[in-house]
Order: sequence, then structure tokens, then C-alpha cells
Amino acid sequence: MIDLFQQNSATGIPDDARFWALIPCAGTGARSGAHGPKQYQLLAGQPMVLHTLAAFAGVARITRTAVVVAAGDDFFEARNAACLVASCGGATRAASVFNGLEFLLQQGAMPQDWVLVHDAARCLVTPGQIDALIDACVADDVGGLLAHKLPDTLKSEAGGRVAATLDRCDKWLAQTPQMFRIGRLMDALQQAGGKVTDESSAMEAMGLHPLLVPGSAQNFKVTYPEDFALADALLNARSGGSFPALSSHDSPGKTQGF
Repeated sequence: MIDLFQQNSATGIPDDARFWALIPCAGTGARSGAHGPKQYQLLAGQPMVLHTLAAFAGVARITRTAVVVAAGDDFFEARNAACLVASCGGATRAASVFNGLEFLLQQGAMPQDWVLVHDAARCLVTPGQIDALIDACVADDVGGLLAHKLPDTLKSEAGGRVAATLDRCDKWLAQTPQMFRIGRLMDALQQAGGKVTDESSAMEAMGLHPLLVPGSAQNFKVTYPEDFALADALLNARSGGSFPALSSHDSPGKTQGF
């Protein structure tokens, strides 16, 4: 474990409503076609994950931010990144998140505190979106997630051909951050096992119904080779003072300072 940052201010946040951020950063990015982990590939002049961290650094209510990396990952050792680094990445996302939550408890978090779990590869998230999630969920009994209402016609497939057209009126694309109480999320992940692909799925398996908070189409996960060019263009536009197609909940994240 390497402590690389000075604590963000949480002035005015009561003890029972502290907010921690957790960034799983142990993936290999196999689908991206990149050489090495995709979260460390350069976008707009700096590694992708640093854009992600900059957005969380712009949210004053975040008490501390931690990234979970694989054992032996020394990426952050030479960088003054605004985070704690926990070398406890697991074989699955769920395992990395669970290990990261245990790490946060070791750093002074309490089970009743909130955690915002965010994909390292969603590097276009903004402080405004993070704040909107906190505002929507802080009084909720369960918590919730940023999500984007499905804009496209949805098809099911069989043998490479369309099998049916599905009703999209109640369909959402899950995004991150996803915000839940630390203790309850740990219980949910432990019961759900390693197959869940996001935190909401684990909570749903306990019979809970997380809140859907409108996000943005720009808060996509950089996954495939073509995603890099789009993310790079958007980040460059933001750093140049032009912020294309931001929603009313969006505010530009800092892209410098790491």
C-alpha cells in the first residue's frame, strides 16, 4: 500500500454521511487491443486513469479516493496522484472491489459510510455527475448508480440474426459511479460471488432496488479500440475550453495537475 495524496476536504459532512471513492484498476483491458492495461494508455496527453482521478479530486465531498491495483503494479509509485493505492486486486472485478472495501475500512472508513465505485476506464465522468449521484442517493435507503436511458432500438440475437426487437422503454445502460453503504455492499458481494459485473447486480441479488440516476452518453467505458479515439477527442476538446454535448448535470473535470 502506498499513500500518495493529501486528504480532500470534507468540511460540513457529518460522520454518518462520509463519501469514499474506490477505483478498481487491476484489469488487463483484453478487449481494448492496447499493449498493456488500458487504464494506463495515453489520452489527451496523460494516462487514462489520471483523467478519472481528476474528476473525483474535483468533488470536495469525497473524503478519500483509493485505487485497487494488481500486486506488483508500480504505476503510481513515481506519480503524485490524488489517491491511496491498494495492491490487493483480485481475479475478478467483484474480488477487487471487495478487497478494496476492506482496505478502506483499514484506512478509517466505517461500514455505514458511502462508497462510490467507479470504472477506471470511464475517464469522461465529471465532478458534476458525481455530485448529482451523491445528491440523489444520500437520503436513499439503498443507494444507486449513474445510468443512461437506452436511446437505440434493442435487438436479441440467435445465430447471428435478429431474433426479436425488444421494448426499450424501461431499459437503461448501467454506468458508474455506483454508490452504496460500504458494509451492505460487502455483504452483497460476499453473497453474490465473483460473477457479478457491477455493484448494483450484487445489491439486486439481495432483493434491493438501487436508484437510477440519469448520467450522460459521454460517461462511456473505454473498451474497444475505436473508443480510444472518441475519448481522446472529447478530452482534448474539454482541455481546450470546449465541452461538446454536456448535460445540465455535467461540469468539466480537471485534466491537469497530476
